[in-house]
Amino acid sequence: MSKIQASTALSNLRVLDMSRVRAGPNCVRLLADFGADVIRIEPPKGVDPNEGMFAGNREGGDFQNLNRNKRALTLNLKKPGALEIMMRLVKTADVVVENWRPDIKKKLGVDYESLAAVNPRIILASISGYGQTGPYASRPGFDQIMQGMGGLMSVTGIPGGGPVRAGLAVADMSAGLYAGIGILVALHERERSGKGQWVQASLLHSQIAMMDFQAARYLNEGDIPGQAGNDHPTSSPMGLFEASDGVFNLGASGQGNWVKLAELCKKPEWISDPDFSNEKTRAINRARCNKLLNEVFRTNTVAYWVDALNKAGVPAGQVYNVPEMFEDEHIKQVNISKAVNDSAGKKKHFITQPAILSRTPADVVTTAPSWGEHTDEVLSEIGYSSAEISKFHEQGIV
Repeated sequence: MSKIQASTALSNLRVLDMSRVRAGPNCVRLLADFGADVIRIEPPKGVDPNEGMFAGNREGGDFQNLNRNKRALTLNLKKPGALEIMMRLVKTADVVVENWRPDIKKKLGVDYESLAAVNPRIILASISGYGQTGPYASRPGFDQIMQGMGGLMSVTGIPGGGPVRAGLAVADMSAGLYAGIGILVALHERERSGKGQWVQASLLHSQIAMMDFQAARYLNEGDIPGQAGNDHPTSSPMGLFEASDGVFNLGASGQGNWVKLAELCKKPEWISDPDFSNEKTRAINRARCNKLLNEVFRTNTVAYWVDALNKAGVPAGQVYNVPEMFEDEHIKQVNISKAVNDSAGKKKHFITQPAILSRTPADVVTTAPSWGEHTDEVLSEIGYSSAEISKFHEQGIV
């Protein structure tokens, strides 16, 4: 099997993916889906005591979704001779991605300085919990830890209910995307300078960056954000409302939307009510505002209100669980998911890339690889003979 090419956009690039779990594989998935030749490098089965955490169920939807469009090579960097193989691969590569703790790279001999000595054009992307420097740099990190330290849990949940974890891996996913952005910028800059560089992203910094307006309001106005439940922290009416047969989300922020909403509800008196005269007063009087709206909304169904509000130009939408989400006709028609058959003919389902390019779009063309599926193929590509490859297997290097 030759290199996998999901798109022509990045088909001139080779990426060595030494990352695991979520942030790193998410970063590399972006590059793979846009056509980079990605080689996933991981220890041979049984070497890493934590392998169950990142590769225990390779047929599961999570591993498959994170590692589609990649080839796989096993390499035990703790074995004599393994580093020489790694450096031979680095000579052929454009990007290396890893998410170890900062000290591990140096111990294994794959820090930026060592890689750049072999290939000055190489770009190393390092994703870590806390960054490469600072008092916490050596700490291990997971998404939930960063949600707590990055302030997200303090603004999630019902007021007075205590800290609540967000339902998705915000720090992991954002750190992967920020690292991906850094890689693409470094590649673009390399076109002028001819030199690679070290790209760094951390879960903690990414999580704090995702706090965005809450963090900015605190730093500049001293406003301490708290939990707002299903309401928007500053805009009103914006939140979860009750219809006769369920709930739906409404986003009537802004004076124009408020007027449209009042007219649709046949409540012109709301427009002149001093409690609702502007965004700020509506937020201050949110409880009364929401109560009046719910009294109207309970007179008809979710489907009615979502349709009527959108036709009036006021944003509104259903609240789905995951199965309902994928049954929505719009979501079906815009190709947010795609099915691909694995080597055994079994259908796997994948989430496609949200960034859509008109000429060179991303795609999903292969399922995730089995453990070390392409080891011999890749070693042969970089010049090793069949006899040498057999010896590497015997020595447990691959």
